[in-house]
Amino acid sequence: MNFSAVILAGGKSSRMGRDKAWLEAGGQTLLARQIGLARKIGAAEVFISGRADADYSAFGCRVLQDKFPEAGPLAGIERALDAAKSPLLLVLAVDLPEMSVEFLLRLAAKSSEKTGAIPKLAGGNEPLAAFYPKACHALAVASLELGAFAAKDFAELCAQSGFARFIELDANEAHHFDNWNSPADLP
Repeated sequence: MNFSAVILAGGKSSRMGRDKAWLEAGGQTLLARQIGLARKIGAAEVFISGRADADYSAFGCRVLQDKFPEAGPLAGIERALDAAKSPLLLVLAVDLPEMSVEFLLRLAAKSSEKTGAIPKLAGGNEPLAAFYPKACHALAVASLELGAFAAKDFAELCAQSGFARFIELDANEAHHFDNWNSPADLP
């Protein structure tokens, strides 16, 4: 399957107190780890939705800046949907150190070029480790223009519009979505 990927690394990291992209897990930065996952599962191109003040040149990825400032992860998703050459986009948050190749491959297998796959766990969706078709770009723009910045709401809108389907997960898969938001979350 032909897909692009974006690593969402442009957040303020205010609760963490430092840029989460540079935190280390298993001897590599979270950003390097997520780029590696995207490449291992076959992404045709990998983007970094990043901070304007960071140097990402060592990663060999195109860096995208949000067109909608202060609009959170959805602004990074919108920018990547616009830039992607592939019909499908893997969106992957930088702060998910338990994400795995196996999980992403299973999610990719439930996607098609016209229909993305969004994990759902205990009733809530996980929009920041999901596949979206490029065709939902207009929905992202419309949401942002209306000031509707919540990525979870965008995921719902994609599913309602037929651009994606929710993939119900078992509780034993919840660890894939453990994220590092504050120093207390670090091992």
